Amino acid sequence: MIKHIVMWKLKEPETGASKGEAALRIKEVLDGLPGIVPTLRALEVGININPSDAADDIVLVTRFDSGADLDAYQIHPAHQAAAAVIRPLVATRRVVDYEA
Repeated sequence: MIKHIVMWKLKEPETGASKGEAALRIKEVLDGLPGIVPTLRALEVGININPSDAADDIVLVTRFDSGADLDAYQIHPAHQAAAAVIRPLVATRRVVDYEA
């Protein structure tokens, strides 16, 4: 099994929207992927509640049967569409993939 974890720190909003609203939008988009991306076995999205400056704003934890399944997820059109929504909202992105 492969776990794929992504953490984002969001940009300060340029409009009247808040970081919290951006985080909710990201969660909504990602929560729509299960059942659409066939290689995705599990998905969890968490919005940070820790006020520390060291904390990121949102985390994605996904599970796949294999590295090939993770690769298929990365290029799946639904994942690409989600990434297109997320990318403009993000200041920094960190990722960890590991075998569990």
